[in-house]
Amino acid sequence: MLFTQQLARHFRELYFGVNWTSSDLKSILADITWQEATTKIHELNTILALTYHIHYFVRAVVAVLEGKPLDAHDKYSFDHPSIQSEEDWISFTDMLWSEAEKFIALIEQLPEHQLEDIFAQEKYGTYYRNIQGVIEHGHYHLGQIVVIKKILKT
Repeated sequence: MLFTQQLARHFRELYFGVNWTSSDLKSILADITWQEATTKIHELNTILALTYHIHYFVRAVVAVLEGKPLDAHDKYSFDHPSIQSEEDWISFTDMLWSEAEKFIALIEQLPEHQLEDIFAQEKYGTYYRNIQGVIEHGHYHLGQIVVIKKILKT
């Protein structure tokens, strides 16, 4: 298996399951209502904010993989859309799954040698570093979502 295919698999498992952590975004969000997704617990971020934050950086890497310039800023990475209904929440999560599939396809199509190339600018490191970073970042915040969900559901 090519390394790009392995990276795509790890990302797919983060979003859609069957990974060694037994946690994935789609399963964890499956029974979250829009009210729960937008509920603030203490000083923690909401599930919506964390989900948006995870995906914000996925979108940024997708843009670069599509040949566009890198346009991502930490200060905007929690500026999620307003969710006012279950329909809004479903629309938001459907967008996540669709764009995740797009990201997976782009990684699978990436020439193996490009993983070593500079990603956008030298200060951001290589394509590999950014793709792997998105996966690690996603797992980190997925753990936070799981904890917040447990608090909300108890």
